[in-house]
Amino acid sequence: MGRTLQNTMINLGLQNACDEAIYQLGLDMEELEEIEEDAGLGNGGLGRLAACFLDSMATLGLAAYGYGIRYEYGIFNQKIRDGWQVEEADDWLRHGNPWEKARPEYMLPVHFYGRVEHAATGIKWIDTQVVLALPYDTPVPGYMNNTVNTMRLWSARAPNDFNLRDFNVGDYIQAVLDRNLAENISRVLYPNDNFFEGKELRLKQEYFVVAATLQDIIRRFKASKFGSTESVRTVFDSFPDQVAIQLNDTHPAMAIPELMRIFVDIEKLPWNKAWDITKRTFAYTNHTVLPEALERWPVDLVEKLLPRHLQIIYEINQRHLDHIAFLFPNDVDRLRRMSLIEEGGTKRINMAHLCIVGSHAVNGVAKIHSEIVKTQVFEDFAALEPEKFQNKTNGITPRRWLLLCNPGLAELIAEKIGEDYVRDLSQLTKLHKFVDDDLFIREVAKVKQENKVKFAQYLEKEYKVKINPSSMFDVHVKRIHEYKRQLMNCLHIVTMYNRIRRDPAKLFVPRTVIIGGKAAPGYHMAKMIIKLINAVGHVVNNDPVVGSKLKVIFLENYRVSLAEKVIPATDLSEQISTAGTEASGTGNMKFMLNGALTIGTMDGANVEMAEEAGEENLFIFGMRVEDVTELDKEGYHAQEYYNRLPELKQAIDQIRSGFFSPKEPDLFKDVVNMLFHHDRFKVFADYEAYVKCQEKVSELYLNSKAWTKMVIRNIAAAGKFSSDRTIKEYARDIWHVEPSDLKIPPPNEPRDAGEDKTPNGTAA
Repeated sequence: MGRTLQNTMINLGLQNACDEAIYQLGLDMEELEEIEEDAGLGNGGLGRLAACFLDSMATLGLAAYGYGIRYEYGIFNQKIRDGWQVEEADDWLRHGNPWEKARPEYMLPVHFYGRVEHAATGIKWIDTQVVLALPYDTPVPGYMNNTVNTMRLWSARAPNDFNLRDFNVGDYIQAVLDRNLAENISRVLYPNDNFFEGKELRLKQEYFVVAATLQDIIRRFKASKFGSTESVRTVFDSFPDQVAIQLNDTHPAMAIPELMRIFVDIEKLPWNKAWDITKRTFAYTNHTVLPEALERWPVDLVEKLLPRHLQIIYEINQRHLDHIAFLFPNDVDRLRRMSLIEEGGTKRINMAHLCIVGSHAVNGVAKIHSEIVKTQVFEDFAALEPEKFQNKTNGITPRRWLLLCNPGLAELIAEKIGEDYVRDLSQLTKLHKFVDDDLFIREVAKVKQENKVKFAQYLEKEYKVKINPSSMFDVHVKRIHEYKRQLMNCLHIVTMYNRIRRDPAKLFVPRTVIIGGKAAPGYHMAKMIIKLINAVGHVVNNDPVVGSKLKVIFLENYRVSLAEKVIPATDLSEQISTAGTEASGTGNMKFMLNGALTIGTMDGANVEMAEEAGEENLFIFGMRVEDVTELDKEGYHAQEYYNRLPELKQAIDQIRSGFFSPKEPDLFKDVVNMLFHHDRFKVFADYEAYVKCQEKVSELYLNSKAWTKMVIRNIAAAGKFSSDRTIKEYARDIWHVEPSDLKIPPPNEPRDAGEDKTPNGTAA
């Protein structure tokens, strides 16, 4: 979620008044804002997307809740020591959190372990261990519309009698200490991005948030039916008409068997009816096609932790497979491919399959990604129910990602086209008529230069390095992952360095290459990539021959509040993942909106950005998805590129020989070995095209006017990438909210957002 103060002032239309009041007190608002901790309760783009969606749902006046876990420690703070990443706990709550309100009156029990008993009265899950879920509510204000929604985060608490049964063995101290085991559930965020780690505590977290949330939703639904004459069996008929639950990836997939358990075991609905209601309530968003990222929980673990849920999953699977067998008799292979349970070795539950079978809609997050989901990853399911599969291209909130972080540009745009674009970003197309307006071109360039000077001062203060603010700011900020190819960027830095060394008198367009992002603590290769970037930076930055022509900065502890500083100052945005691997990306959209040009592959939402702006207004290079597929068929041989490309060979030889790590010549042997023998993401295959494309970038940068005109065309084409548009599409196509319900209340008629007074809404 990042910081809340400035965002709240902007959405309430109070920023100028607050700035003035603080100034009158002899204080500086910017200094005050810097004191607030970022709320870093997610990993990379997936968590940030949810934050943008909450802003848009409130701005569109949708009655929506965001549900999650109130982690005591969020995504770790990254320190760089001697070029290595070191993790520190993110104790973001140490000074309290003024934005949240604990709601103990809505505390709920969540059950774990135990056993299943088949009694005459029905199935009972008994002898469980209970953990309490205490909700904390954070207000989510819409933009200038008197609407405030709620983000409800659950914190785990031990019940008073937790383990005090141990009294009879006299170990009172241990019994009290054991309370921590229950409360560990909401202690810390697992810091993996696009990687599945099958730990018991992680499964506990996933079920914890799901069980508490469903009880909360059902409580509100029942309150709306208070005094109703409907029978218990029909009261839930309208549930899917009043409740929509969007599963943000497979992490909350246990919601499907949990809602079935509530309906069948507790509310005593017949299975078929319960299943129909469940399917019509849930929809699933897929966020990745990387196989190592897809959740597959071991059956043994689920059986131990959630025995009743395993039975329900088996029942769902049996009925699903019976249906497949009926449609495709004797096709055993298809049954194996489509089963929710993967046999062989450790039996596992494929959570994506569970989500697809248990939902009425499945969507990817960019056109190209949704195609891959349909034609490759879940091909069998899409063939069975093509109407279930959709695309919803991601978006970003223009409030935080323009108004808040780039007020100079936001104001300049408002002067030209009015202020309404903040609520309707498609209005940015009106800027097309100013592409040739010399004054506007100069003003846009001036705002960018001011942002660069400000960021250069920040870098000098934080990193003690002098930056040339007229150099091109070439920025690559995102989680560190092999598929995002920070290594290819690093090879380009080495290549530029070698060119300067070879011919110091030759014209070279000055660059400041800025790379930032966190590596998952257990991801060895990602950590080696950070070390390599820092090692290369150390050599480049201290070479007198290079001087101010090339500088390399690794941004420490990349997070929302740092993104708000670097994005408005960026000239070139690096979006260079191997085609077919980045589901969408949203950083790419933030840079586009803030007047950076994109160098990128035809991957994720880059494809649609090129479609909107015209491919000639982005720097597109490298293999397309079909080229990658073709190369996989032929076999990718890194050695061939190394032999053929002298500059690539030189760069690799320098890394391998210890040129960048003279004290430890073998330091990067794992990196080089991976690039030659295990590189799934084919860095060498795109290197030549990337370097040539970067030459075009430098050439255009020399012509300030032509560069800025391309910038204006990009900003004018960024309207599609508002999360308001994304949410309108979810509401229309998946949640079936009528357009009349998607309205912004008039400013002076506040919508009553009382806890139980607006029970019927979307739970996201």
